[in-house]
Amino acid sequence: MNSLDLALNEYIAIRRALGFELREVAGCLRNFIAFLKIEGASYITKEPALRWATQPADAQPYTWAWRLGMVRRFAAWHSATEPRTEVPAPGLLPHRYQRKTPHIYSDEEIASLLHSATQLPSAKGLRAPTYTTLFGLLAVTGMRVNEALHLDRPDVDLDQGILTIRRTKFGRSRHVPVHSSTVGRLKEHAEKRDRVVRTPPSQAFFISARGTRITEWIARYTFAKLSQQLGFRRTAKGHGRGPRLHDMRHRFAARTLVRWYQQGLDVERELPKLAAYLGHVHINETYWYLEAVPELLQLATDRLLANGKEARR
Repeated sequence: MNSLDLALNEYIAIRRALGFELREVAGCLRNFIAFLKIEGASYITKEPALRWATQPADAQPYTWAWRLGMVRRFAAWHSATEPRTEVPAPGLLPHRYQRKTPHIYSDEEIASLLHSATQLPSAKGLRAPTYTTLFGLLAVTGMRVNEALHLDRPDVDLDQGILTIRRTKFGRSRHVPVHSSTVGRLKEHAEKRDRVVRTPPSQAFFISARGTRITEWIARYTFAKLSQQLGFRRTAKGHGRGPRLHDMRHRFAARTLVRWYQQGLDVERELPKLAAYLGHVHINETYWYLEAVPELLQLATDRLLANGKEARR
């Protein structure tokens, strides 16, 4: 292990101690260090950093910028102890990530997806109810998929109808109350799960037939294959392109906001409630839906114009 390896381990340990998970970042930076070793470099300089960042050649420019940004932050930290380190300039790859316009699933699309999930084959018959319940839970709560998959049995209080989210994107725990109909579905799934796997090695609420926790990768893969069969996603290399599992979260947020507008509520005052329920750290993340969903933008505009007329009377 050379000095760069040691420096990277220390860098990751420090940032994780500050609350950052860095799962993908850590893997990418280790890949970068391996690239430097192949290049015969013992410290970071701009040119190899740029060559590494712009791989693969067919990636989106914002992906290149994101990769170089990771190197820039690590290099800036490492330069304090290795003066030969060159920190790539911020404007070297100026491309920025543009958030994708969310797909707001219709009720019919959700129903089709859940029906298809009930047809998933498996030797013990657990796969179909597992994914039907998982996808349904994401649709009615707006949880992130990794939050649902990280639920352990004690986190699912079926008596009170409250889910405890412990492993969040930003390390903050929260409680998510759910409707009685959702509680009923979760109970049905838990009973089926416990009949199929009596002594699972994992405390996870969502498990495979072997009793292991369902991974985010296999959940997204299963969703993508069902979506391709239903025509939601274009068949292409890999999982295809089109609506994502994460769009379930967008659907929940958008429909909640639309309902509040239709009920005549003061959405500005209600937004912090939605932000807390979804686990947003900044209210701006919730405001984004007002711009990203045309129906919401129109409702917000109509409300603003109506308030303006009322004020002039």
